[in-house]
Amino acid sequence: MFALNSLRAAVLLTLGAQALAQEPVPPAPVPHTPEAPVTASAPVPPAAALAAAAAAASAPRPYADVVRGAAHVQGFLNLYQREEKVWIELRPDQFDRPIFMTVNMPNGIGERGIYGSQMGLSQVVVFHRIGNLVQMIAKNTDYGAKAGTPQALAVSQAFSDSLLAIAPVASSPHPQSHAILVEANILLFGDIPSFTTRLEAAFRMPYAMDARNSSFLTVRSDESMTGFQVNAHFYVPRIAAPPVVTPATPVPAAIASPPTTLPDPRSMFLGFYYSFMPLPAQPMHGRVADDRIGHFAYTTHDYSDDVTPTTARHVVQRWRLEKQDPAQPLSEPKQPIVYWLDANIPEKYRESVKQGILAWNDAFERIGFKNAIVVKQQTEKDRFDTMDARHASVRWYVGTDVAVAIGPSQVDPRSGEILDADVAMPDVFARGARSSIVGNDSMPLQAPLSMPGQQEHCNYVMESASEMGFAMGLLEARGELAMDSPEAEALAQAYVRALMMHEIGHTLGLSHNFRSSTVYSMKQLQDLEFTKKNGLAGSVMDYTPFNLSLKGETQGEYVASTLGPYDYWAIEYAYKTIEPAQEKEELAKIAARSNEPLLAFGADRDAGGFNSDPDVNMFDLGSDPLAYFQRRLAISRELWDRLQNRTLKPGESYETLRRSFDYGFQQFARTMPVVVKYVGGVTYLRDHAGTGRATFTPVPLARQRAALQMLTTSLFKSDSFQFSPAMISRLGADHFESRGRADVSVSGRVLFLQSGALDQLMSDAVAVRLLDSQEKLDDRKQALSLDELYTTVQDAVWSELKTGKDINGMRRNLQREHLKRLTAILLRASPATPADARSLQRENALALQRDIRGAMAKQMSREAKAHLAESYETLSQALKAAMLRTGA
Repeated sequence: MFALNSLRAAVLLTLGAQALAQEPVPPAPVPHTPEAPVTASAPVPPAAALAAAAAAASAPRPYADVVRGAAHVQGFLNLYQREEKVWIELRPDQFDRPIFMTVNMPNGIGERGIYGSQMGLSQVVVFHRIGNLVQMIAKNTDYGAKAGTPQALAVSQAFSDSLLAIAPVASSPHPQSHAILVEANILLFGDIPSFTTRLEAAFRMPYAMDARNSSFLTVRSDESMTGFQVNAHFYVPRIAAPPVVTPATPVPAAIASPPTTLPDPRSMFLGFYYSFMPLPAQPMHGRVADDRIGHFAYTTHDYSDDVTPTTARHVVQRWRLEKQDPAQPLSEPKQPIVYWLDANIPEKYRESVKQGILAWNDAFERIGFKNAIVVKQQTEKDRFDTMDARHASVRWYVGTDVAVAIGPSQVDPRSGEILDADVAMPDVFARGARSSIVGNDSMPLQAPLSMPGQQEHCNYVMESASEMGFAMGLLEARGELAMDSPEAEALAQAYVRALMMHEIGHTLGLSHNFRSSTVYSMKQLQDLEFTKKNGLAGSVMDYTPFNLSLKGETQGEYVASTLGPYDYWAIEYAYKTIEPAQEKEELAKIAARSNEPLLAFGADRDAGGFNSDPDVNMFDLGSDPLAYFQRRLAISRELWDRLQNRTLKPGESYETLRRSFDYGFQQFARTMPVVVKYVGGVTYLRDHAGTGRATFTPVPLARQRAALQMLTTSLFKSDSFQFSPAMISRLGADHFESRGRADVSVSGRVLFLQSGALDQLMSDAVAVRLLDSQEKLDDRKQALSLDELYTTVQDAVWSELKTGKDINGMRRNLQREHLKRLTAILLRASPATPADARSLQRENALALQRDIRGAMAKQMSREAKAHLAESYETLSQALKAAMLRTGA
């Protein structure tokens, strides 16, 4: 009775995720495997699941009968395989023993984040037996206390483990070893990586796991690891018809959007590679992370005492690297960090990929390791899969909307030791620059959806693809480079190498550093020899744009070819060999160098969000980011000017003009939000006590005014965007690939930029920043006032009211957008809106109303007069109306 109750509880706990159940019904005739297991991939009555599980568990067959005729695969986990069935042998000593499990994704469908060659989740799991049921349980490794203490008992009672899969015992015990068998098909043909949720998020369709039509592609086992590649079938019974949309029934927020790459969107096969391997017998010594240096940190909570101010313990994620000869200043490691180049990497890029990986050996040599990193090429003779947990690798992947490279790693939670890392690189290098992948008329690119426990994705490749396209378009327009020339190919190879250095840095444990781009001056960056020796920034972990000089200036390297000083420093902190007794003191000395100018560091959170630092940016260069952005806008306008005068060869597609035109707008879209950060901006440093520098320093008033002037001049002046009709009428699209309208709407693109800038400048967040800045200054007059911000913007947007000029359509659109935001704060202020912002904007509304009334008497087009009359009436109604306080 006890065993039956335990079985009932276990089945019900899985909530149908992995319990034995009735077969799901596939949507259409698809290949299936006879005698394949049945799992609860689709909802079934708990009673039926219980009955099936109880029947299977009631009378296990003799061990010899189960394995008769099966091939025996010996390894970490012994396996038996007969046709499509695979059994795992579990000895008594293997139950409740921690095992490192990873689930990677070698195969996808090529769109919306469901890509192949992706690293997935990792867990510490145990196989636990309850009667004739085997559970695979993920252990909760994030919370703990010293073993054997009352605190350890309290922690075990407070935090739960998770059940991943269950299967019945398939055999009676082996007569000698007392091992039992469990069917791997049942254990692993469930949705362990939770892909039904990912698929629903991507396509808004309730795909289900179909165990009957899933199978093993490969099964491997040796003393170091056991691996299973599962060809998992997912299906949905039917695709819902599109909703009928009428004015009374708008489009629903979530609507089914079937995959476009499948022959039949109701059915797909996804690949999962499950690896099971022993944890290191002796955990590596964990090295405490320091917030002044950007490492990925593994965080656990230790409740062993109540004296420390926090339970959190942060250790650096790093590879185990030990000298063969500790007495030598330079020694090869006992075990190098080996990266395998997967067989799917195009041959033309393999050497550049290799060079990008090996570039990091310079940093390791400086701390005493020779050949710390080794690169090997996978060949036909290598029978392993680089998706397993033993082989750090670089793999290519393709898809219809991919442009994201990732360099995640999987670590031992006890120490932060990196056990595996895989770089996935999209196939967008030269092709991305030659194709129209930007602009309002193209499909937006999407980053892969994160798997549970996986590090955030790095968008460097996606963003750099447009950077490369912009650079190539400019150089082509200048006559300095042809898209199909050897020079263009060399630039693409240099780009691959630079991106690989960045992604490998992630797999070594380094996070982003978005302040490092400020360590060199623009003059230094125009010196070719300087950039070859020092790089383009303090770190390759920054997002650096192509280093483009203005026409007539000297030109440095276009992309980084070497590590920066910060990279050497970060590797030293993580990997330098230090005696345990001296570690705390030595690490403190290394980290104390954080105030050195060349080691400037700013993390992801410093680059974006409410309290973002204006000097911590993606895609800037030089010691003065504001000056760099001004130069970048000048280069964009140069590109547009050259396009207007460019003559294409007979038969050449107008798509080339369209592509470069859109790249210029993308530069504006990237630049303007960053410039806004200077308005009310505060520089944030991660110094500890002793450097003499303040943690928070408001941006000087002169620089805030310069940023505001740059915004109004570049975006809000009446002549900010002027293009010849002859050029605009030639901006043809790729008629095979383009979506939406074929022609170009200049006013739409401009309004998109202007609306974004207005959203930021008139936001509650910027108002709060400006008011808070006054608290950090002895002289509050050195802070930019809200009044100056609002008045400057309003005067620039409505300049025709004072100059008497006619108001064209593009300008009317801008003024309506400003008016929309102005009246919104009068009618429906949010609880986050500062009172000063509301009162000042009311005064500005009254002033604007007076200016409009005065301008209405002047000579102008009928469209402009109607626009002003409507604007005047809108302001009048808004000023009279009662305010609705949202959230009150």
